[in-house]
Amino acid sequence: MSELAAKGEQPEFLYWVGCAGAFDDRYKKVAKAFASILSHLNISYAVLGKEETCTGDPARRAGNEMLFQMQALTNIQTFTRYGVKKILTTCPHCYNVFKNEYPDLDGHYEVINYTVFLRKLIDEGKIVFSDTQYQKALITYHDPCYLGRANGEYESARQIIDAVSGGRVEMKRNRSFALCCGAGGAQMFKEAEKGDKEIFIERTEEALETGAGIIATSCPFCMVMMTDGLKYKNKEEEIFNMDIAEIVARAMGL
Repeated sequence: MSELAAKGEQPEFLYWVGCAGAFDDRYKKVAKAFASILSHLNISYAVLGKEETCTGDPARRAGNEMLFQMQALTNIQTFTRYGVKKILTTCPHCYNVFKNEYPDLDGHYEVINYTVFLRKLIDEGKIVFSDTQYQKALITYHDPCYLGRANGEYESARQIIDAVSGGRVEMKRNRSFALCCGAGGAQMFKEAEKGDKEIFIERTEEALETGAGIIATSCPFCMVMMTDGLKYKNKEEEIFNMDIAEIVARAMGL
């Protein structure tokens, strides 16, 4: 953003990479996959780079309202400086907080989740699949809580999978009844409470019951938990956890 601003240019979209896309080794691959799609299609976008900080969402979920507002107001100030109007997100937690909670602090933007964005590009014929490796793959999709129940977005990711593969299979709990991966609501950053079984293990078992070779996710928290679940079950060599952006990028031959 700063480089374009110095040249007097204004990109159409700000791609908000998010903490996971910036720091988590596994999710960096997802951020790169989505960025490669945007660049390949000549989408007008930019990132904040070192000016990007946390949205404050985990702080609010954990009960630290003051820290949330400090983070949010800092981001809003940055967005105002660069004239940001449209924000693309790969993280449902970032998407939810920008869309539903920043307006309370006078941060009003058009916030677009990447699954909706990619599905629209497919519908418009701008994304063409040249690699057929997924055509016969059996794929199950795990609904992120903050994309599904929190914002009512269930179909875009499924439509993308259907466009790429002929074999989508649902877990027994899906859409509004889907089981959480176990990381939402700042649970990602604390130890589990006492109980018989951790949530991510329960959800991984449901995914394995489908017989799918690929578990598709569209949230960094979900990716961490499902990947851990596959390792716990010693299935990481045969069952793959892939993000929607990675599936699309590979099917495009990128």
